Amino acid sequence: MTDATLSRADPIHYQDATTLAALIRKKEVSSREVVQAHLDRIAAVNPKINAVVTLMAEDALRAADAADKAVAQGAVLGPLHGVPFSIKDALDTAGVPTQRGSKLFAGRIPTADATAVARFKAAGGIALMKSNLPEFSAWTETDNLVTGRTNNPWNLDRTPGGSSGGESAAIAAGMSPIGIGSDVAISVRGPAAFTGIAALKATQGRVPFTGHYPAVTKRWWHVGAMARSVGDVALGYSILKGPDGIDGYAVHPREADAGADHIPGRLRIGWVAEAAFGPVDPEIAAAVASAAARLADLGHDVEPVDLPFLGNPLGALMTLVFGEIVPTIKALAAGREGDLHAIGAGIVATPDPTFAAYLEAEAQGEALRSAFAGFFERYDVLLTPVNPMTATPHGAQELVVDGKTVPWTHVMAATSPFNLTGLPALSVPYAFSSEHLPIGIQLVGKWLDEATLLRLGAMLDRKGGLDERRPAL
Repeated sequence: MTDATLSRADPIHYQDATTLAALIRKKEVSSREVVQAHLDRIAAVNPKINAVVTLMAEDALRAADAADKAVAQGAVLGPLHGVPFSIKDALDTAGVPTQRGSKLFAGRIPTADATAVARFKAAGGIALMKSNLPEFSAWTETDNLVTGRTNNPWNLDRTPGGSSGGESAAIAAGMSPIGIGSDVAISVRGPAAFTGIAALKATQGRVPFTGHYPAVTKRWWHVGAMARSVGDVALGYSILKGPDGIDGYAVHPREADAGADHIPGRLRIGWVAEAAFGPVDPEIAAAVASAAARLADLGHDVEPVDLPFLGNPLGALMTLVFGEIVPTIKALAAGREGDLHAIGAGIVATPDPTFAAYLEAEAQGEALRSAFAGFFERYDVLLTPVNPMTATPHGAQELVVDGKTVPWTHVMAATSPFNLTGLPALSVPYAFSSEHLPIGIQLVGKWLDEATLLRLGAMLDRKGGLDERRPAL
């Protein structure tokens, strides 16, 4: 929806955040009505999904009343004024528990908001809920010993992914119109694709990481907006981006735009699926090819490419991330190892990489950055799958993709290169599989060129057959 008209086909809890903000501003619906509609939806479906770990119902309703008063008084209103939003429980929230999916942090209450949370609030947004995640945000499935497992609203026997799986499930199920997640190898884009929503991992440093755990790995971790439409993700990104004077990587000016010199309407786009990230489910490969054809029809120069320089980015990224996080978690968990979920126990049991292995991983990352620098001299955008498969069964350790058996880590094959390199990547809801599970596509751009990805993503959003059907809950 783009005209801020309340669609009678969709209840309030399935309206876009941009639409809700416009309707509140025009006094066609009150913020209290919007917040209450989402609270009612949470009560109705969260028992099946388990995406909510902390609900801020009373505070949200009080904030909604204040928002409605501001509208009535003609106050200056922010772009999210009166609209509820959700927050992955890895991000600090002042006065509200932030438990990071771990018994080691159960009951922990921060005194300050993460920068991203503070910016959504400053834009007029109303914090509604904290969403579930795996322990320490360190797994591709959302499960932990504090708040349990989250289910995919499209099929409760499947995972919504991780580590922002609670966030993606909540948004897909209409419990929140927009939220804040984070991504170290897949963690906003993969869950978005598994649940049929959109998410942006911006250029490394575009969005401050301040107030997110674990801070030690912030060279690869990214905070990002998640929503049901690319338009709402663009709104979220516009609020989140820019330095905060704390995160030493967040130094890019808000207005920086590497794509400002693009010829409008004509981009050079390369696309690839199984040739670079195989095996890939044939239906997902077909969705990528379909998106490429659609972009060609829109007047862009589109051609298949290969990425012979790709190497093993996931292996390098995991060496670097685990090389930094393992000592931190070992020290944190000392004497409390019995309180760890399997993923935390696995981290503690992981040996520190050798210095030589760590240096080799750093070298691989630098080589890949250089290779993509050359690639983006020839192309403006790379089109790929997000996940090589649709939403997987809970707890699956091995998967069969296009007739080949792969480990669960293969889910990160097409996303991890862009954390290692810091390139921006957008997950776009696009198609449905024959099992009625969502399929997403990924757009990757040159550093600081989020604007081009968001523009193209809006053209592709749900255009491959992922219609407006909602999960049957």
